[in-house]
Amino acid sequence: MKEFIKVMKALSDANRVKIVKLLQHRTMCVCELQALLGIAQPTVSKHLKILEEAGLVQFKKNGLWVNYYLDVENSTLYASTLLTHLRSWLEEDSAVAEAIRNAPYANREEICNR
Repeated sequence: MKEFIKVMKALSDANRVKIVKLLQHRTMCVCELQALLGIAQPTVSKHLKILEEAGLVQFKKNGLWVNYYLDVENSTLYASTLLTHLRSWLEEDSAVAEAIRNAPYANREEICNR
């Protein structure tokens, strides 16, 4: 029951759902997510930590970059099932669609060198 509740709570925030939807399309760093969501860096990091603790997101360091991705293969049954369903859910939501549409233009080098 605890794992189920943790996953459900992690997905109970609109920005965390948008993060999951964006990570379905590609691996991203915090600054790219911050630019796409229009929220502060500490807030993005907090959301990513909650998603990570729920088994939905994983990260890998690559030099100075920390790359976040969906943890489909290593996640719990609940996290894995919800990640699978989220692939087809919410694509028509205007906020999700806009973030996905803008994702190819979020370039970490340009964002972080301003």
